Order: sequence, then structure tokens, then C-alpha cells
Amino acid sequence: MKNILFLCTGNSCRSVMAEAYFNQAAAGTWRAYSAGSQPTGEIHPLAIQTLKDAGVLFSVPRSKSWSEFEGADALPMDMVVTVCGNAADEVCPIWPGIPTNAHWPFPDPAGFSGSYEDKLDHFRSVFIMIKERIDLFLDV
Repeated sequence: MKNILFLCTGNSCRSVMAEAYFNQAAAGTWRAYSAGSQPTGEIHPLAIQTLKDAGVLFSVPRSKSWSEFEGADALPMDMVVTVCGNAADEVCPIWPGIPTNAHWPFPDPAGFSGSYEDKLDHFRSVFIMIKERIDLFLDV
């Protein structure tokens, strides 16, 4: 089983949706996690709604710091993926296991303004981008 860590600044939307979908799509071969450099402490409700609407099964996610995944005694990662420009530009910790690093940039759905339906549509479009990128990676 390989481990992959999705990083974003707030760990409230993109990284959480990537973690949840990746765990479903790669079940049995990979285990996905997510974290943020400056976690908000909560998952955006529209991220949860988007995952539910897409039929993605997930346990209740938790917004957490990337510090939970650094250090010599941390779970070694095979790959670390930043999903936002802010996290990609930050100085990341040294990850145990010397993982492959990648940057898969996606728009920030939390920063989108509009009606509830417009916001939900934007979350869904970002999720589709995430899903397509993960499917390409997994060669689904």
C-alpha cells in the first residue's frame, strides 16, 4: 500500500476532496491523506455536499496541519501533491521517506462568490477537475 498526501493552505476544500476521491478510486493500492500549512480547522460545507452529490464515500474529514505528517516518526509518504499555488510556494517540511513531489493546481472554490447554487456549481466543477487529474494519475 502506497501513501499520498494532498496539501493546500487551509485544508478545507481541494485537498479534502482529493483525499476522499483518491481513497475511493485507489482503494487497496494507495491510501490518501490531506493537510494544510495553515488549516482553517473546519471543512467547507460545500466540499462535503459536493462529495456526497458525486457519490464519494468518505469518513468525516478533519482539517489538520501538515505538521502531523512531518518528522522521523511520521507515516512515510510515497508522494506529496500540492493542489494550490500558495502551498506550492511555501517551504514544505522534510517528509519521511523522501516522496515524489507534484503540483496539481486547482482553482480555490472557497474564494468563489455568488449565489448558493453558483458556489455549489463552482465546487462541482473544481471537483471534476480533481477527479479527472486523479483518474489520469491512476490511469483509470
